[in-house]
Amino acid sequence: MLDFKNEIATSISNVVKLDSKELYAFIEVPKDSQNGDYAFPCFKLAKELKKSPIVIAEEIKEKIILDSNIIEKVNVVSGYLNFFINKIKLAEEVKNEFLKVDEYGKSNIGNGKNIIIDYSHPNIAKPFHIGHLRSTVIGQALYNTFDYLGYNVKGLNYLGDYGTQFGKMIEGYKLWGNEYDIEKDPINQMMDIYVRINNLCKNDPEVLERCRENFKKLEDRDPYCVDLWEKFRKLSLKEFHKIYDILGGKFDSWDGEASIAPMVPEVIELLKKSGKLMLSEGAEIIDLEDKGINTPIIIKKSNGSSTYAARDLAAILYRARTYDFDKALYITSYEQVLHFKQVFETAKLLGLDEKYTNGLEHVSFGMVLLPTGKMSTREGTVVKLEDLLMEAIERAQKVIQEKNPNIENKEEIAKKVGIGAVIFNDLSNNRIKDEIFDWDIILNFQGETGPYIQYTYVRTKSIIEKAGINIEDVKENKIFENISVEHLQDPDSQNILKLVYNFEDILIQVTDKNEPSILSRYLIDIAKAYSTFYNSNKVIVEDESIKNARIFLTYIVGEILRIGAGLLGIQMPDKM
Repeated sequence: MLDFKNEIATSISNVVKLDSKELYAFIEVPKDSQNGDYAFPCFKLAKELKKSPIVIAEEIKEKIILDSNIIEKVNVVSGYLNFFINKIKLAEEVKNEFLKVDEYGKSNIGNGKNIIIDYSHPNIAKPFHIGHLRSTVIGQALYNTFDYLGYNVKGLNYLGDYGTQFGKMIEGYKLWGNEYDIEKDPINQMMDIYVRINNLCKNDPEVLERCRENFKKLEDRDPYCVDLWEKFRKLSLKEFHKIYDILGGKFDSWDGEASIAPMVPEVIELLKKSGKLMLSEGAEIIDLEDKGINTPIIIKKSNGSSTYAARDLAAILYRARTYDFDKALYITSYEQVLHFKQVFETAKLLGLDEKYTNGLEHVSFGMVLLPTGKMSTREGTVVKLEDLLMEAIERAQKVIQEKNPNIENKEEIAKKVGIGAVIFNDLSNNRIKDEIFDWDIILNFQGETGPYIQYTYVRTKSIIEKAGINIEDVKENKIFENISVEHLQDPDSQNILKLVYNFEDILIQVTDKNEPSILSRYLIDIAKAYSTFYNSNKVIVEDESIKNARIFLTYIVGEILRIGAGLLGIQMPDKM
């Protein structure tokens, strides 16, 4: 598909004699379409050309040579060059691209690049709670989008299956195991044990010390501790898979901390060779003050057991060797910002190629909050994700019953709407913001929500069917080859075409910034643009040429919504 930005960058480059690739990066899309389809801020050239942006803009406008079949006109406003693309050309480009490809916006720009994404990572023997939702859906959306752009992506579910918490679980089971049937109700029973032992540890230092000893025994492969740990892990995974089946979470690796732990001694040896590992009150640490990090990173505890940080370093070593990654994304809450600063800085001491240490990125996100405040597994005040998802489906079913009581397959539709609503709510705002659940907003069919996106998609399908057009013929583009794009020159149609044209660029922005909300907001914009178009233009008209052009526009909106929602992890219902 023709790259309008490249045409503009090349034309400017011919005037100012600067690299067109550099100029390309400066080109913007104005918030107000009255200011053009693309804008070039000339203040970016002021230092290089030693002139004011206004003078530069005027000089470029006078000298620039544009193909009117591609760019209709250019004007100058306050040091900006505003470019207006040819409406016919835009419509033809979008039409031809849809005729040419099976999956619009898909590309191979990531070909040859390896991306690993560490996300979801629930803790064994604890409930998969609402706090894990964000990591799961953000990670899956990024996984899907990188994959769609041709990257070689691996999704890693780095399970929390090691650490002192298991020393606590083992101690709790020793004390009260005969009171529980963890086979029957694994997560709830294990959570109850964990809360009880944690409360006991608060008041009894001797119990806490026994818990630490249990973990050391686990590291030393004590048969009793290992057998119990394996039981906790197996039962937990069985329960977690129920959640992933609902959410659509898919992973290429389920290796948790325990599988990485055997590499910790190698990490310690490498850190010793660096000369940075030192003793502090019996523990082994790395002082990072010279790197601007005031808190040292603890590698080995005074009792000889490894730390979470040491295992993260071992994981980096393992992943560099196994996946040869260009980029490694860690999807966790912003509470772990310091931890990852410490780990990534310390990873530079492992002797790895800079490619790997430069590719480490912490993709942080805000917390999911209850109206009463933050959740805590230790206190037992959590909202289990399975309960929340079931409630979403039930609430969606009630809404659907009220709006369309005679619709078939209510349960299947309710599942897609309810789960889609939860996922979209999570991904619709910038990931770094904290999130508070509000069911009235999440399941609103009129607001900027998942159900609104799904409803618009269903509307596009319904319109095509009412036009008497077989949806399979539409998919095969049989009716689009000869449509007259001259019928798509009105402002509402053009607004949709511009948005559709920019779809691949939106996906690139998502991967550049690790920000799925860019795609979520884009889908809202597409849905709103179609609503405006639909309210102003009758689609099914007597004039066959106009009807087919508007059906084409309707179809491409539906396709963009379907593909985009799918990348976010949201399924589309056929009816609502």
